[in-house]
Amino acid sequence: MSLSDHAGPARTALVLAGGGSFGAIQVGMMHSLAAHGVSADMVVGSSVGALNGAYFAGDPTLKGVLQLETIWRGLTRHDVFPITWRTLAGFLWRRDFLIPHDGIAKLIDDHLPYRDLQDARLPVHIVTTDIVTGEAVVLSEGSAAQAIIASTAIPGAFAPVRYKDFYLADGAISSNTPIKVAVKMGARRLIILPTGYACATNAPPVGAVANVLHALTLLIARQLVSELEDLAPDIEYYVVPPLCPLVGSPYDFSRTADHIERAIRSTDAWLAQNGLEQTGIPDEMRPHNH
Repeated sequence: MSLSDHAGPARTALVLAGGGSFGAIQVGMMHSLAAHGVSADMVVGSSVGALNGAYFAGDPTLKGVLQLETIWRGLTRHDVFPITWRTLAGFLWRRDFLIPHDGIAKLIDDHLPYRDLQDARLPVHIVTTDIVTGEAVVLSEGSAAQAIIASTAIPGAFAPVRYKDFYLADGAISSNTPIKVAVKMGARRLIILPTGYACATNAPPVGAVANVLHALTLLIARQLVSELEDLAPDIEYYVVPPLCPLVGSPYDFSRTADHIERAIRSTDAWLAQNGLEQTGIPDEMRPHNH
């Protein structure tokens, strides 16, 4: 079932937000959507959503999502954030960035089934941020690895990526959930996959990178609500509800399997309740208490 089946030929975009290790939630959402035959005409991703979106664009089938699931289930924090005594010493000496890009680069080189964005099976648009001006820079062709590495480069933790005349960093800075980018690319229907935020946590996470990621997920959730409220009335959108309650840190990869399995179940239930026919902002995205 393509979303386009519901009414006319309007172009549909799968829009994926950032959220660190909470990106596992999106994998569960994609599993459910693909299992129910939901398709899209393009993929737009920012931050960890760029990584997930790029994999989905390479193989937008349940088989492809299952392969991505296998990758996520095997991930550890060190795979993505390879912090060692050497990197700490380098940070103190250079005073510019903490973590090398090696972890993300290896994930892409080992598993992504294409090298250039234009070679993906679905058009894919990766959102990054010009770290000098704060403007969004959208990459739709050229090196997939360079685009994904740039979109996931948290300022202060990772060095920005030099691209032409730009210094590119985390897409979450300029466009956490790249809704406006999808519309600009011609989408008139949006299936939005947020990652949510740790709504049931009683204290901030421990550690500098964990706190940065926690703050970004809060910003992402609030910006998503704001952008959806500002959408033109001729744009249809459907937000897959994120997990709630959600505990843990977007820097913690130990809960990946649970996040994936819960997201599959919750998205199955949402689809069974005709979620793809009901526009609106899920209550889980708005500020709330437990």
